[in-house]
Amino acid sequence: SNFWVYPTIPFNSLSLPLFPGLRAQQVFRTEPRNVTVRMGATAVLRCEVLRASGTVQWAKDGLLLGPDRSLPGFPRYSMIGNLKRGQYHLQIENAQLEDDATYNCQAGRSESSQAIISDTAWINMLIPPSKPYFEMNMVEPWVAGKEYIVICVAPDAKPEAEITLYKDGVELTGAESFTMSGSEDKLLNTHAEVTVTALSSDNGRQLTCQAKNSAHFRPVETTVTMSVFFPPQPPVILGLDRQEVKAGTTLVLECVSQFGNPLATLHWTKNGDVLSKTWEEDAVAQKSRSILKLKLTPADNQAILCCESVNLVSVSPLSVSRRITVVFDPVEVMLLGSFAAIEGQELDLSCYASSSNPPVQIRWWLGNTELNSTSTVEEGENGGMTTMSNVTHQVSREDNGMKLTCVAFNIGTKVSKSKSAELSVYYPPQKVWLHVPPQDVPLRSGTKVRLICFSSGGNPPGTLSWFKNGQPVMSALKQTSFDKGVAQELVLVLTASDNMATYRCDATNEAEKTISAQTKLRVQFPAITMKITAKEEQFHQGQMITLECESGSSNPRANISWSLGPLGFQGVNQPHKKAAYGGFSVSSSLSLNMTSQHHNQRVICQSSSAELPEGAKTFFKLSVLYPPEFRPDQPMQIQVAEDDMATIPLLVSANPEEVSCIWQHRREKLVKERDLRIQWPDEFTLVIENVTRKEAGAYNIECANEEGVSHTTIMLDVQYAPSVKAEKDPVYVNLGETADLICVADANPIISDMFSWKWLGEGEVEMGEEIQEDESGILTIRDVTRAHAGLYQCIADNGMAPSASADVQLVVQFKPEIQKGVQWRKVASRGDATSTAELICQAEGIPRVHFSWEKNGALMDFANPRYEQRTMREGSFHTSTVQVVNVSALLDYAVFTCTAHNSLGEDKLDIQLVSTNHPDPPSSFRQVSVSHNSVTLEWIPGFDGGLQQRFRIRYRWDRSVSFLYMDVFPPGEATFTVTGLQPNTTYNFSVNAINAIGESSYADSNAVLTITTKGPAGLTLYLTVAFTAVFGVLLVLNSLGCFFGLKWKKRQGQTGNSNHPLIYVIRKSSQSTVSNSNKYESKEKINTTAQRTLLIDSGSETDSNVYESYAAVRM
Repeated sequence: SNFWVYPTIPFNSLSLPLFPGLRAQQVFRTEPRNVTVRMGATAVLRCEVLRASGTVQWAKDGLLLGPDRSLPGFPRYSMIGNLKRGQYHLQIENAQLEDDATYNCQAGRSESSQAIISDTAWINMLIPPSKPYFEMNMVEPWVAGKEYIVICVAPDAKPEAEITLYKDGVELTGAESFTMSGSEDKLLNTHAEVTVTALSSDNGRQLTCQAKNSAHFRPVETTVTMSVFFPPQPPVILGLDRQEVKAGTTLVLECVSQFGNPLATLHWTKNGDVLSKTWEEDAVAQKSRSILKLKLTPADNQAILCCESVNLVSVSPLSVSRRITVVFDPVEVMLLGSFAAIEGQELDLSCYASSSNPPVQIRWWLGNTELNSTSTVEEGENGGMTTMSNVTHQVSREDNGMKLTCVAFNIGTKVSKSKSAELSVYYPPQKVWLHVPPQDVPLRSGTKVRLICFSSGGNPPGTLSWFKNGQPVMSALKQTSFDKGVAQELVLVLTASDNMATYRCDATNEAEKTISAQTKLRVQFPAITMKITAKEEQFHQGQMITLECESGSSNPRANISWSLGPLGFQGVNQPHKKAAYGGFSVSSSLSLNMTSQHHNQRVICQSSSAELPEGAKTFFKLSVLYPPEFRPDQPMQIQVAEDDMATIPLLVSANPEEVSCIWQHRREKLVKERDLRIQWPDEFTLVIENVTRKEAGAYNIECANEEGVSHTTIMLDVQYAPSVKAEKDPVYVNLGETADLICVADANPIISDMFSWKWLGEGEVEMGEEIQEDESGILTIRDVTRAHAGLYQCIADNGMAPSASADVQLVVQFKPEIQKGVQWRKVASRGDATSTAELICQAEGIPRVHFSWEKNGALMDFANPRYEQRTMREGSFHTSTVQVVNVSALLDYAVFTCTAHNSLGEDKLDIQLVSTNHPDPPSSFRQVSVSHNSVTLEWIPGFDGGLQQRFRIRYRWDRSVSFLYMDVFPPGEATFTVTGLQPNTTYNFSVNAINAIGESSYADSNAVLTITTKGPAGLTLYLTVAFTAVFGVLLVLNSLGCFFGLKWKKRQGQTGNSNHPLIYVIRKSSQSTVSNSNKYESKEKINTTAQRTLLIDSGSETDSNVYESYAAVRM
């Protein structure tokens, strides 16, 4: 805030003597006294001055507050009281700590009085303490039995606060206090601390700190709720009333633990193993409870259940335990021993009951008859007892199928269990018989026959078994039953071993007695074995060998024949012999001359007889040793694209098969290590990766084994895309002769129509004849013209991408041809010996063109410093420039002759050096195109007179009163489009040239070009007619105005010369600047001093001028 600082009155000023003649001395009637005030109240310091004549103001801690009674800058301060009575009481509203200071009232010196200062008064501020706070961790709970220091701070009080500590309303004694500086000057913090021993009863009680001083009647306080941890009480188990419990019963037990902070955590164990860790807390009842649902099993017998309670401050867990006795039945009752016996034998049987509590009592029953037994009891699982009961009984045929039962009764559970079995009493079958083919009828091998065996009687029914020559036959079908017995069928596919074989069927069962029946078979069969033998295992090519074939036993005797592929042979037969199974054995021999074709061939030996349709055969595989031979399907040429992988297979056969081959290419042996691209994936395949044309050609292969050596040659054809180059570039040919452009390709394959030619120049030319000679493509152009000169492209494509091309430049040689237009034949220059003229001679020709110059028929001497020659070349164009310095009309206005020549001829041009003048008229004025409102015109410029020239177009139509003129823009252009024309209207056009000196006559000897515009359609025609009508009216009004204006002027000046020149009124576009060259050399004379121009808008291109000429008016 803003405040003023006033100087205090010096103390010695009070002793200054009064000036004579002044009023009486001012004095204090009331002086301020010390004041004590509470913060926020209003304080008043009294000051009353008698006969106040000086300035009265207050000082705070020596700082003057100002004379203004509102004390600006101190919003809470003001001077109050009756001013007439000299009252300057200092009032301080809402007193604050900053107001605690010394104050005095001062009256300044005046003319009639010395300055006075009151006694110093104090304002003593009373500041109540701020809300006290505990300077300790009240978040972490206390533990019952431990001591804790409680510290409370009452901050920022004046005077210092008194602190009282309470626990649940009861004052804590023994607290000690001390003070420290507060957050501001003059404020004090009071600290009080007391030692408290935590009790379990303190949990949830209030701990209160009260602070007060004289500044406030009511103390300020802060309260916290104490949290004290203490252990719970021991748990108890509810719900287990009986000592014995039946297995399968579900016990519902409750474990309860009272009190504790926090409440106890509970868990159940059984024999030390944890069953449950789930519990619930009741904060209102201050207890924890856990419900355990336990379905009892025999394994729980004599188990110890325990419930433990613990919390964060328990010294050790508290627990309660109970032992359980479980009554249970045996899990199983088993019958032990065999329940089957042969009639007359004794059965020894046992009945076993697994562990139970209490042990069971066992009784035996056969049918309705109880059998005598003996029992023993032993310790079992889960604290129970096992029971074993034994019985002995001699069986008879009548006991067969009767039910034997063992019954076990548990007196504790009142439950019985039983186990039953059916007795089987065995006795043997009564009869066996066969159903088989007659023994005197022969059967062929391979025939299917059925042998059936029947058996009746016996318990159980008999088990049938077949035997062949006393050996078991395992292939019999499954045994079947009928009303009085069983049957079993043996299905045979007859073989040689069945001839005269004895087949027997035995019937037996558990009665251990066997009865049988048997039969014999007669069988015809082919040779059971065939075997070919030779003296050696391997043969050599050209060797004569003998094979022996022996046919094993057959019935009846067989005959032997030989075959090799499609060929049959008759061998040499030997006498027959008796053999196995009652048959006969025969043998035969065969001689053969070995070739390589016999290798791996099979020689077949076959035996047969008239009685049997089938025979037997075997083969002998020939192993013929021969040198390497190349197969007929061996490829002799391999085609492959360049950069692909070439695979050259070698189809070779040999015996022995260990063949080594040597590959040669261009008389050089191929070695794998020399080129990593060459690989042999196997002994007879050559692979070349990324094959190139260098690998093409003949590959000579030499293969050898222990029997000899063979050779062959395979061609590798590597095909690749063409590369092409010009045989000659550039190709020079004289005009009119024949040109042969030749390009040569390196390609494989070389195919017909592989070459094509393309013209790369501008426009179109006749290409000529294209032919191909092997790897060369030829383009023949006859009667060559200059248009044929340029770049040609030869393209080669043999079907292997990419195609290739080569460019060939055709240069047509011709004699020089000089540019001879009008602009080339004249050169203009001032002949005042101050200007320089350049004579330019440009010729086109091949080969190089050389120039020579003559002046008036005499060869020019370029040693003369007034003449200088420069020659330039650009392609076939050659330019010779002769510069004439300080042109003199007398010396240099002459005819200069330029001669251009090369080896094929020459050409000449006469160039006339003349004085600068107006331009020559254009020529060849013609129409390019026409529309309904525009015409495009074209002409050939004439000589420009030595100065820059421009062109002007003049035109009119049949209804126009005068010509219209239009300057061509840009200047110097020889083509221009006149726009803004009317449709279906005939116009007359002319053109002339203008330079700084003057203008030419109109083109083509003042010829007129007549053109009719096309007709428009629809709206365009309507607008055109309307525009024409308006323009016509304006034009007539303009003409009348000019006519009457001139008549009036003529009457005003009658003294004028009657031979005065004619005046033309010219209108010029506002878009153009008026040129000083707007003078016309027409048949009418022009008075240049009276010439005037009138600008009009033509609607043509920007910067082009339209002029309208009116009829001459005589002035």
